[in-house]
Amino acid sequence: MPYQAPVKDMLFVMNELADLAAVNALPGNEDATPDTAEAVLEENAKFCSNVVAPLNNPADKEPSYWHDGQVTTSKGFKEAFKAFAEAGWQGVQHPVEFGGQGLPKLLATPCIEMLNSSNVSFALCPLLTDGAIEALLTAGSDEQKATYLENLVSGKWTGTMNLTEPQAGSDLAAVRSRAVPQGDGTYKIFGTKIFITYGEHDMAENIIHLVLARTPDAPPGVKGISLFIVPKFLVNADGSLGARNDAHCVSIEHKLGIKASPTAVLQFGDHGGAIGTLVGEENRGLEYMFIMMNAARFGVGLQGIGVAERSYQRAVAFAKDRVQSRDLAGSAGPVSIIHHPDVRRMLMSMRSQIEAARALAYVGAGLSDIAHTHPDAAVRAANLATYEFLVPLIKGWSTEMAQDVTRDGVQVHGGMGFIEETGAAQHYRDVKILTIYEGTTAIQANDLVGRKTVRDGGAVAKAIIAQIRATEAQLAAQGGAEFQAIAKHLAAGSKDMEAVVDYVVANMKSDIKGVFAGSVLYLKLAGIVVAGWQMARAALIAKQKLDANEGDASFYQAKIVTARFFADHILSQSSGLRSAIVEGSAGVLALTEDQF
Repeated sequence: MPYQAPVKDMLFVMNELADLAAVNALPGNEDATPDTAEAVLEENAKFCSNVVAPLNNPADKEPSYWHDGQVTTSKGFKEAFKAFAEAGWQGVQHPVEFGGQGLPKLLATPCIEMLNSSNVSFALCPLLTDGAIEALLTAGSDEQKATYLENLVSGKWTGTMNLTEPQAGSDLAAVRSRAVPQGDGTYKIFGTKIFITYGEHDMAENIIHLVLARTPDAPPGVKGISLFIVPKFLVNADGSLGARNDAHCVSIEHKLGIKASPTAVLQFGDHGGAIGTLVGEENRGLEYMFIMMNAARFGVGLQGIGVAERSYQRAVAFAKDRVQSRDLAGSAGPVSIIHHPDVRRMLMSMRSQIEAARALAYVGAGLSDIAHTHPDAAVRAANLATYEFLVPLIKGWSTEMAQDVTRDGVQVHGGMGFIEETGAAQHYRDVKILTIYEGTTAIQANDLVGRKTVRDGGAVAKAIIAQIRATEAQLAAQGGAEFQAIAKHLAAGSKDMEAVVDYVVANMKSDIKGVFAGSVLYLKLAGIVVAGWQMARAALIAKQKLDANEGDASFYQAKIVTARFFADHILSQSSGLRSAIVEGSAGVLALTEDQF
């Protein structure tokens, strides 16, 4: 089934919820006008639909493969990536001085979503390159920026993130890779890295590995980790490619999903040592890598939204086409299954959660832009704090949502959903990894509890709740059954969220295990409440448009209905989550290890 990018909804969210006009008014964002945004999205939609999306299912059947240290990507990937790079899509949000387009994150965000809807395996390569660019922009030396950034931004070279080792999954304190200084400003790197996305491939001239390793005198634990640039091919002083570095792919993984994305095992230093250069200062590597990781976590949230959207489109098309059974009201003959109430429920659940997650992510992107470019330092700080609070929700809740949505996508297809030829199962398989890599949902929840809630005594969370309550007042003033229902559930959700924030802050020291027993549920609660707030805002704006007889009435009516559904069916879960968090830790922790 062809992918149709939801450009109208994307533009609505960008303009009405994420406030593109405010971002456009910031220094350096003068080119990010609504007209430019629409043109960029329309062009990106054509590229994704016509070039990248058709490769998705064939690449799942014939994935990338490894032979004698080399990886050959799926048929069509090399040509599609060349077209992607030549069209400038890798550089949309990166600085003009390094060859990028210098557009804000808010405008790049729907482009990233569309690429992931089209082909999440393909989109992983640009995702990791974006992270490498961000890390070097922040922590790289002038020489490193001059050597690497232009080629990364152009897509001529790609980037990777090398954290995980066989003995160290998410526990980076256990990293053992070694970096031995050579006395000339370079280091020799030795070690094994696993789960390296696009660690080897045939789509670019060079691959720039960012590698965590320890110097000989480094302190133990995460405080002793440094970050190094280790290119596949060494780069000569004139920018040309030199000798092959001692960094080799010894295998790639065979996976449940995202099969076309080569996930490499990389061996550094088996033939004398891989040459690397230090990024920033020694022993600050994890700090620098978190720049990549936070960029990637936001991107993974968009992966969930993108694949969920593709699954939803496939399910809607099937439901309209598949004829089976009579309508419960008594039709003359069989009807398409979209007439059956439970199929409608599943489709509305899929639609509403995707729209809510999209709004959450795009609003986050707008906050990030303000945090980086607003002239007032206090405004920058406030927006950065809110954005950072949202990142674990965007990553954690959106990817968990994608699992629910793609599962329902299979269910709408019935038995045909279990058959690979329909394509529904691929989406279900592809999204499973999203709740795991770049930090599992539990790791996102730990971050939400420790760094984003307890550290400031719940101040940012409470500030968000205050904004939600301002929207509740607007809803109450509207009247009408839809807005009364949305107002009721949003008010209950904000109270539940406040109660959980108070519980987490009050009990962190006295009952840390009890607090963390409910951390993932807290993330889910915060996700649905904050996303539900965005849906409420969308409904209010849609009502204003309808009252003014402005634009597409059907689109705005659907916005209100979808927000009502989200409130009734998703936001209404908040009370159960609150109860499980505040009162349910005993059941989580009661059994002894032997009783399991």
